[in-house]
Amino acid sequence: MLFEPQTAELRPLLRALGDFVRDELLPLERPFLDHDFGTLLPALEEKRRLARSLGFWLPQIAAEHGGMGLTLFEHGLVSEVLGRTPLGHYALNCQAPDAGNMEILIEYGTPEQKARFLEPLLAGDVRSCFSMTEPDNPGSNPTWLSTTATKDGDDYLVSGHKWFSTGADGAAFAIVMAVTDPAASRYQRASMILVPADTPGFHIVRNTSVMGERGQGWASHAEIRYDDCRVPQRNRLGAEGMGFVIAQQRLGPGRIHHCMRWIGICERAFEMMCRHANLRHIAPGRPLAEMGQVQTWVAESRAEIDAARLLVLQTAQQIDREGAHAARDAISLIKFHVARVLQDVLDRAIQVHGALGMTDETPLAFWYRHERAARIYDGPDEVHKWSVARRILGRYTG
Repeated sequence: MLFEPQTAELRPLLRALGDFVRDELLPLERPFLDHDFGTLLPALEEKRRLARSLGFWLPQIAAEHGGMGLTLFEHGLVSEVLGRTPLGHYALNCQAPDAGNMEILIEYGTPEQKARFLEPLLAGDVRSCFSMTEPDNPGSNPTWLSTTATKDGDDYLVSGHKWFSTGADGAAFAIVMAVTDPAASRYQRASMILVPADTPGFHIVRNTSVMGERGQGWASHAEIRYDDCRVPQRNRLGAEGMGFVIAQQRLGPGRIHHCMRWIGICERAFEMMCRHANLRHIAPGRPLAEMGQVQTWVAESRAEIDAARLLVLQTAQQIDREGAHAARDAISLIKFHVARVLQDVLDRAIQVHGALGMTDETPLAFWYRHERAARIYDGPDEVHKWSVARRILGRYTG
């Protein structure tokens, strides 16, 4: 079997994680789907402590920083298991955007930054947000920003308007992408600045509604205004003008995490679709499973999920061996392909469930609302298709 040597030694871990998800997290889905994250949080924090005691903590982080030290390939398999519930990644402290923020703090943070911002994040004592997208500029173009960080003595004054900053509600700090040198080339204009949430001038305007759901805490997306937020220049991550480079480094492996999480969602939705098709009768003695269209959806979904998984694992393996830059074509391919598979599988599962699929009695409607964004965030489908197609076509010019 493809990838058999790599996956065999992980089977005990994956089985144990599967048991943890089933026994500890699935029972918490009901209050989560009722949109009361605040009420759920104490129980979820208890599950986080249990996960940590079992060694299920920070799978994406090296052992020297308190993590499980998994490769990207291995973490991809773990991410699929966790993706079967909306709560899986949060329980193991590997949720977006914190996971990506941890990675760039490890890579670019100073000892002072690591002590103040990274260590509490690794411990699960605080959350963070990543503040790049702006309401007046295209999120698909991270070189086009209006937010500025202007030098004033030894400080920066950060001013601007951001939105869709995931998890900003209750976050201890934001990593803000802001223009530090307007005269530089477009790839060197911006820097990453650490802005504590208690800084004067840091204002969360609201949690933006996502298809009718505002969310709260980690499960939300905020609009933020930065009104002359004064922070020391030592809060800059990396060298000045490195913002674009750091952002790209953050996004590459993150797309593996997302894609394998989406495959976990697909597997859960697929199982629900098959079980409901067998149990639900459209007439006495006639289950949905006997309908040819339902059988077609089952066959198509199985083929698409399996193919998507292989493509993502192949990409993860290439990143582990050759780095993200060498795998950039594959990263773009999985980003739009797996997002499309996710949408199709969820749509079929909801259709088989009928009216039940439109309610929050199952997680299907939640995923349908929130994962529609899979085709937009971290680069919309169209941008990935155009960029990879141009590179491919360039190889055939001779």
